[in-house]
Formats: sequence, C-alpha cells, structure tokens
Amino acid sequence: MQELTSSLNDSVSLLALEQGTPEWKMGRCGKATGSRINDVVAKIRNGQPSASRATYMGEIVAEQLTGIPTEHYVSTPMQFGTETEAEARAAYAFERLTVVKKVGLVVHPTIKMSAASPDGYVGEDGLIEIKCPNTATHIETLRGRSVPGKYACQMQWGMACSGRRWCDFVSYDPRMPKHMRLYIFRVVRDNKRIAELEAEVQAFLHEVDAQVAELTRLYPAREEAA
Repeated sequence: MQELTSSLNDSVSLLALEQGTPEWKMGRCGKATGSRINDVVAKIRNGQPSASRATYMGEIVAEQLTGIPTEHYVSTPMQFGTETEAEARAAYAFERLTVVKKVGLVVHPTIKMSAASPDGYVGEDGLIEIKCPNTATHIETLRGRSVPGKYACQMQWGMACSGRRWCDFVSYDPRMPKHMRLYIFRVVRDNKRIAELEAEVQAFLHEVDAQVAELTRLYPAREEAA
C-alpha cells in the first residue's frame, strides 16, 4: 500500500487533485484524514477509545493492506451537500469579496500518513470549511451563532496540515430566506489543540502499523498457482 501511495504522490500533485475523483480517493487511501479526525480522538466516558475509533482503524488497516479506498454510503442529504458546495463557495466569496482557491489533498508536513481536504484556500492565511446541511441543522447553527462542536477538530486539523492561521466555517442553505442562507464563523489556529490532535493521530497510526504488521506476519502472502 505505501509503495502504491508513494507512486501516486510522485506522479501527481495531491494538492491539485479534484476532490471526489478516483485519483483523490487513491491519494487519501490508507491515510487518517480530517473528515474522520473525530473518530480518531473519540472516547467513551471512562476515557477508553470508542467503537467508532476501532471501526475507522479497521478501515485504514484494510486500505493499507489492499490499496482499495473504502466506499461509504451516500444519502440524499449528503448528495445535496455535495451538489450545493460550489454555490456555497461562490456565496462566501461574494460576501467576503475574496477569491477561494479549490484544493485537493493536503498531507500533514510531518505525519505523512495523515491529511486533510479543506474546501478551499482563502488568501495567504485562511481556509474555508463548507457544510450544506438540512434546514433544521442550519437553523440550529444560525441560532447557536458558533461552530457545531463536531467540526472543531476537523477545522484545526485542516490548519495543522496546511499551516494556515484561520478557518472560516460556512453553513449554507439555499432553501432559507436570502438573508439567512449564509452563515460564517471564523476559527483561529489553536496550536495547543493541534499538538494534542497530532499526538492522537500519531498514536492511532502507530496502532494501525502494528495491526498491519501482525496480520502480515500471521497470514503471509502466497504465490498464486500457475
């Protein structure tokens, strides 16, 4: 798997990949990524790792052993979010009078088997993270006037990978009245939290390496009969 990933990294610019394409999926295959960072750090009340962490670890182990990206179910609301993202990006750019540069996969500068896929670069220092949720969730965000907690780690990980100083959270729902469609909240880089996340990701990937090594030892590859 690592040879396959290295080959991809040598042949294309991961940053320039179009998100959602087969090439982008291969680029992130076997890596711990920003959209699942909450699973990496998830714990139950007694402080032990959660079931979602174990499930995600199993996915990464399988990807590293097979070189095949995990396929996930895409619901109708998820599809709506994907289809509406470009409109949300344009609305943000218009509101902020700026240009948003689309990016593909941003590999962490020191933790090579981890990455993030921000929804865009803004200027020299910023990122954008776009969500196009169902209307009820968008209303909750408007009323709460903050970033939903489950996205905080994802945004900090995007900054960890990119080195950027801030990330604008965007919630967008074109079904709302025009003046309520776009919500923007800026989150600044938190180096202390990033250091904690990096330690968690390194520990997670160390366990992944151990499981891959154990499975490879217990079940060595056999040559196919001619």
